[in-house]
Amino acid sequence: MDWHALSDQNTDTATLCLHRQKSFPRSRATDGLSTLPRLPDRPLRIRPTPMTLTMPSPASPLKIGTRGSPLALAQAYETRRRLMGAFDLPDDAFEIVIITTSGDNAQLIAKDKPLKELGGKGLFTKEIEEALLGHSIDIAVHSMKDMPVAQPEGLLLDTYLPREDTRDAFVSPSATTLADLPEGAVVGTSSLRRRAQLLHFRSDLKVVEFRGNVQTRLKKLQDGVADCTFLAMAGLNRLEMSDVASSAIEPHDMLPAVAQGAIGIERRADDSATAAMLEAIHDVPTGQRLAAERAFLAALDGSCETPIAGLAELDGTALRLRGQVLRPDGSESIADDRTASISDGAELGMEMARHLLSQAGADFFSWRG
Repeated sequence: MDWHALSDQNTDTATLCLHRQKSFPRSRATDGLSTLPRLPDRPLRIRPTPMTLTMPSPASPLKIGTRGSPLALAQAYETRRRLMGAFDLPDDAFEIVIITTSGDNAQLIAKDKPLKELGGKGLFTKEIEEALLGHSIDIAVHSMKDMPVAQPEGLLLDTYLPREDTRDAFVSPSATTLADLPEGAVVGTSSLRRRAQLLHFRSDLKVVEFRGNVQTRLKKLQDGVADCTFLAMAGLNRLEMSDVASSAIEPHDMLPAVAQGAIGIERRADDSATAAMLEAIHDVPTGQRLAAERAFLAALDGSCETPIAGLAELDGTALRLRGQVLRPDGSESIADDRTASISDGAELGMEMARHLLSQAGADFFSWRG
């Protein structure tokens, strides 16, 4: 839905400032990734233009697109709650629209094959983004760690909610930590990154594919398909299931996936009214961190074929980025740890990627097609 200025009608309106610029639809020139790989040398000075917007209402709700898994719905509800609070709107001013994606196909999930063999990360976003481009929904809510680094033409992914716990959760009915697992234990995971990290630390482990949502994976664990699995602490927290975790793994032991714990909101690039609304719930620190992490991911690969881990953290005016890339079998790993100014986050990510690529041996990426 595109809201138009209706100042001459008796409607519920709010005056917001929309910063207009050619390259950056909003004023966050240094915390988004809309124009990678280059960013402006200095923040752009933009004159804000007042815009009178008609707020969504029960009669004309903002349509929020999401997958139908419990975690995806929890993320959509969190987005709705924040928009309700920002504009003092009732919950029925928003409509949650569940969209079934190719990745939700039960037969695909049952195959327990690597994601790259099933269609890549786009498997979980294609139908949602088509609905967004077709105006069937107004925004789409995503788990950022599952998002490709590039969006389809006409769409922007530049709003982030405050980031949750970035750590991985170790889940096992018989062990408290990874170190407690006996030799030859079976680990279930669908993550190429986790598989490579685990085999790098413990080459004795047997890793099997574990597809499906959180509940599906826990059911497989209960059925004895594996001795343990790994989930994102952020997802367990959002589902109020943190007690499922046997322990949380600190980043210095197992660096998380790029953008893990972050929720992103995608919109149409030409929908300035929605952009202005989303500005009210955007978390700048999360955007600054993801600018570095996703630039790192994009410069290295950006697909689901390479095991990549990355985590950016803020410390005052500085941004620390840790990154890692591994061979899928865990036989080799290269890592780096760098710090730069927050405003240089995207450049830091690309610089780290270039360094790791220069450190990789001639055969490091030999598995790539």
